Amino acid sequence: MTGSGGSQHWAPGEHILWRYRDNGSGDVHICRPVTVVRDTPELLAVWMAPGTECVKPVLADGTPVHQEPLATRYTAPRTTVRARWAGEGVLKLARPGDPWSVWLFWERGWQFRSWYVNLEEPRTRWSGGVDSEDHFLDISVYPDRSWLWRDEDEFAQAQRAGLMDAAQAERVRTAGRAAVESIRAWGAPFHEGWEDWRPDPAWTVPELPTDWDRTPAHTAP
Repeated sequence: MTGSGGSQHWAPGEHILWRYRDNGSGDVHICRPVTVVRDTPELLAVWMAPGTECVKPVLADGTPVHQEPLATRYTAPRTTVRARWAGEGVLKLARPGDPWSVWLFWERGWQFRSWYVNLEEPRTRWSGGVDSEDHFLDISVYPDRSWLWRDEDEFAQAQRAGLMDAAQAERVRTAGRAAVESIRAWGAPFHEGWEDWRPDPAWTVPELPTDWDRTPAHTAP
């Protein structure tokens, strides 16, 4: 992975890691190599190409997490595996300090499908990329400006499993309400035309490094 990180900004075309830490242990359990599209004081935009090798959590026996019954989904033993991203690529947009990032999804032939507001801890920058913690609750947004909540059942179960206390859950709900207000106002990034963006054909697919779970020596917002 290349990249300056810290208080510096990455150049378009650089490869970094977009990681999530486990809500219980704090260990990295999701890692996605991405290509920087734009990195300014106002916005970090990255592209995850189709077929990118990523790290994702699975149950200890290799079963996909979503196949585990909800009641034990967050208490059953887990491990991580390396796997290729299935489907089309994903453009991720994140403004510093926002407790969410916005992802854009396309169908084959660059038919735009939807935005996805992923509620999460504001990202922390380090030399090789950014780290966050997922907050379970999400929002889908469609081209006709309709929207709906996602994963409300997982958000509730995470609280029952002790992965999120009442105070943090309320902060996540507050963040969700703020995101909804932005959607209703059709604010950034929904009105900015990102659905017409296309990756540079000269870009290569980033490789997943062997030390994808290394702990940064220092971090910065």
